[in-house]
Amino acid sequence: MAEARADTLQSVELADGVEIQLRVAGPAARSMAFTIDLLLRVAIYIVVWIAALFLLVKAIGMELTTGLMLLFMFFMEWFYNVIFEAGPRGATPGQRTMKLRVMSATGGPVTLAQAVLRNFLRVVDFMPGLYLTGILCMLFTKRFQRLGDLVANTVVTYVDPPPVRTAHSELRAERRAPPQVLTREEQAALLQFMERAPQWADERRLELSSLTEPLTGAPGAEGLRRLCGMGLWLQEPEEKNGKPPPLKGAPPLPA
Repeated sequence: MAEARADTLQSVELADGVEIQLRVAGPAARSMAFTIDLLLRVAIYIVVWIAALFLLVKAIGMELTTGLMLLFMFFMEWFYNVIFEAGPRGATPGQRTMKLRVMSATGGPVTLAQAVLRNFLRVVDFMPGLYLTGILCMLFTKRFQRLGDLVANTVVTYVDPPPVRTAHSELRAERRAPPQVLTREEQAALLQFMERAPQWADERRLELSSLTEPLTGAPGAEGLRRLCGMGLWLQEPEEKNGKPPPLKGAPPLPA
């Protein structure tokens, strides 16, 4: 079971180089969320129909009441998911119950246009019945995306925090004083790098550290390792050099 859950992890690199992991939801969890939303809509229809029979029939007649109810049901079927998924939580009540949410495949929140597109194509996913097209599409895509998701570039993920990245071993870096005096701006930039680097992909860390090669005197992973050592020296300059402890807030370095 643990391996099956791990297989749903998908890494996404954001525009600023930050790498996040999304645990995409499979057909089973999404089917449960759909069923909950369906039952909720049915309950709403029953309550509204009963209220309409008591409040509207005598006032406007049965035919007009029926027409208004059909219009209400049409709106609910087409825009129920859109309203909730385009909202701040990105999830319908059923999806929230199953701890799911809809996101852009790029890692950001779903937009109104994406929510409209993925839900208006739901009728295609339903064909030829029982969401057969959508289920087959989910089974044959890496991120369990139905046709509407593929066109709208969205994914359905779990909302629980993703596990800590363990793709790279935590290496040790020796504290080292910079070979030259750094300005306040340079010190602040280095400390900010140390703070944000754990969130970045290896390629992004190496790309940024390569800009400091005149300071570190080494390219690639060794330059990154030296840069982190200088950052650690700035964070804890008063400690004596000895057996270096694991970095506090330093990024995992590529081997």
